[in-house]
Amino acid sequence: MSRISDCGFRISDLPRGAWALSVAAALLLAGSGCRQEMYDQPRYKPLAKSDFFADHRASRPLPEGTVARGWLREDRRLYEGKDGRGQLVATLPMPLTRELLVRGQLEFNIYCSPCHDRTGRGRGMVVQRGYQPPPSLHIDRLRAAPVGHFFDVMTHGLGAMSDYAGQIDVMDRWAIAAYIKALQLSENARLSEVPADKRGTLAEPAAPRPAAPVEREMGQENRNKPVAR
Repeated sequence: MSRISDCGFRISDLPRGAWALSVAAALLLAGSGCRQEMYDQPRYKPLAKSDFFADHRASRPLPEGTVARGWLREDRRLYEGKDGRGQLVATLPMPLTRELLVRGQLEFNIYCSPCHDRTGRGRGMVVQRGYQPPPSLHIDRLRAAPVGHFFDVMTHGLGAMSDYAGQIDVMDRWAIAAYIKALQLSENARLSEVPADKRGTLAEPAAPRPAAPVEREMGQENRNKPVAR
């Protein structure tokens, strides 16, 4: 028996396609209404105000001791360059290999040589353009410094040098530190330290050249004090 709708006609009188379409539309509306209710459920936006908490902050402070995934840096020697007593380490936290030194040379030439130049004597291009020079890496104080010192300076900065932790990752900082120690050794090596079978291949040392005077561009006279004449 056909049911009569409130409008005065039988549902069975509708064309089969129209009836199916109306049913599908009703299901779609019901489904979308349910999703919309869940989609718009109450929630806080980041850093929004909240009357629920006493400090009125919706974004809650992290519990003490919380460590972000991937940032659990338990190896203090590797990530800080210090031992358990807080002293700078004198040895690398990884094996010293040729690959490590090659990587260190590459990174040193990119990030360090603009100030320190490729020999480490502090006559990089920015210094030649008028900026205050860094100390030579070959002075006695830095030659005696442990390898952890150079890692620490790159990590936290020192004096006029800003930190490079954001530009150079941990392993590359250690590679640069290792290369600096190798550079110091090569620049201050004695003939007695060269294997006997290799000494004949060494050329006569060239006489040291006087340092070129620092030249400033027009308008830079008052930016820094003169660093060389």
